[in-house]
Amino acid sequence: MLRYRWWAAFVAIAAAFILFAADANARPGGGFSSGSRGMRTFSAPPSTPTAPTAAPIQRSMTQPSTSAPIGQAAPGSGFFGRGLFGGLAAGFLGAGLFGLLFGHGLFGEMAGFGSIFGLLLQIVLIVIVARVIFVWWQRRNVSIAPSYAGARPATSHSFSGLSGILNGANAPRTGQPLSIVKSDYDEFERLLGDIQAAYSAENLPTLRAMVTPEMLSYFSEELAGNASRGLINRVTEVKLLQGDLSEAWREGRSDYATVAMKFALKDSMVERASGRVVEGGERSEVTELWTFMRASGGNWLLSAIQQT
Repeated sequence: MLRYRWWAAFVAIAAAFILFAADANARPGGGFSSGSRGMRTFSAPPSTPTAPTAAPIQRSMTQPSTSAPIGQAAPGSGFFGRGLFGGLAAGFLGAGLFGLLFGHGLFGEMAGFGSIFGLLLQIVLIVIVARVIFVWWQRRNVSIAPSYAGARPATSHSFSGLSGILNGANAPRTGQPLSIVKSDYDEFERLLGDIQAAYSAENLPTLRAMVTPEMLSYFSEELAGNASRGLINRVTEVKLLQGDLSEAWREGRSDYATVAMKFALKDSMVERASGRVVEGGERSEVTELWTFMRASGGNWLLSAIQQT
């Protein structure tokens, strides 16, 4: 009997992992912020009209300083996701697990004031354990990486308020100030479309020329995950709607620029064998901060993406 209870508890935990993964993958690019921003990887970028806030980097190959947080999660994130459903899922799963382990059934003895108090205690315990597991899971780099796939956006759009943006970025906290000119903005917009088009085509050689090795590893992981599920992430009708500069600076022989971009897209998950759309397909708008880096004499490469 005890063996059955432990097995049932294991199944419940596995189901929780599956639910969390499905929630994190509900929208390409949603939920996680990944990559490196040089010495500012763990510093919040200045707010802009396009992106007043930015989620902290959650997965990076950059080693944080002693004062930087390790495994910091985005506000509102957690093992069971956000909102009412996440809280209910954590509570009921906690009650079920503890009931199984202590012989009261999956949802046994949940009546009365004493049981309510016990349920609250169980919720607190399971949330603590779940958050520890989640932080460990992130550090092991087995969380689902964000997807940024899609067709090339329209090239007629210009970043809003360009003349004011060129000299309007906040003073950098580290590194030397860097001027960003119109040709740089044009390159950022081109990369937004080309990177998504290459990702959608699962073209890793093309991606390699436009992103840092770190970002390529995350994209490769996500493509492999989609392939293992028999799916392809297709995003069409991508169009940049608004963009502005958050900050730009120079570290040694490398240049960095973090740009907030709001773009429209139609996103869907397509069954690889049949071409049938199994998820999404609706037109939506996404706002993200993309950080580009450029070595001396080189081209701009995508080095980080942050959610808002």
